[in-house]
Amino acid sequence: MKANRVERIDSEYKRNGTRNIFVAVEPKAGVQATRVTARRTKQDFALFIKYLLTEIYGGVAKVCLVLDNLNTHFSKSFYETFPQEEATALLERIEFYYTPKHGSWLNMAEIEISILEEESIGCRIESEIKLVNTVKLWTEQRNKEKKKIYWKFTKRDAYKKLSKHYVT
Repeated sequence: MKANRVERIDSEYKRNGTRNIFVAVEPKAGVQATRVTARRTKQDFALFIKYLLTEIYGGVAKVCLVLDNLNTHFSKSFYETFPQEEATALLERIEFYYTPKHGSWLNMAEIEISILEEESIGCRIESEIKLVNTVKLWTEQRNKEKKKIYWKFTKRDAYKKLSKHYVT
C-alpha cells in the first residue's frame, strides 16, 4: 500500500455450484410444481415430466405442456430415459406445444420462475439443501394460496403477433 492511499481489498467470489430448477404451472388453477436437479439433461427432464404425470396429474388422461424449444424438451428424451413401452405410455398422455424462438415470454413457467426468483431465490444460496427447502416452501405457499396467472393475451392477439411463425 502506498502512502496517502485508501486500502483496497479485493474479494473473491466463491461459487458453490449450480442447480437447475424445473417449474410447471397450471395458470388458471393456481397449481405449481417444482424440482431442483443437479443438471438439466434429457433424463432430468423426462423424470420431471413423469413426476408430473404420476404425482400431480395421475388421474388425468391428457396433459398439455407449453415448452420452449430447448434440446431436452422432446419425445426423444423419454426414449433415452425409459424402456420403450414406458416411454410410449407416458408420451400418449402428453400434448406438446412449443413457443416460437424468442417467444419464451409466452411460456407461463417463465413467469413463475421470475416470481420465484423475486420472492425467494434472488440471492446466493449457500447449499443445495437450503435451495431445495426454499423452493419447496415457496411452491407449497403458492399452491396453498392458489396463485394464478391472469393472462390477457387473446387468440386474436396471438394470431396478429405469431401467424408468421405457423403454417395455416
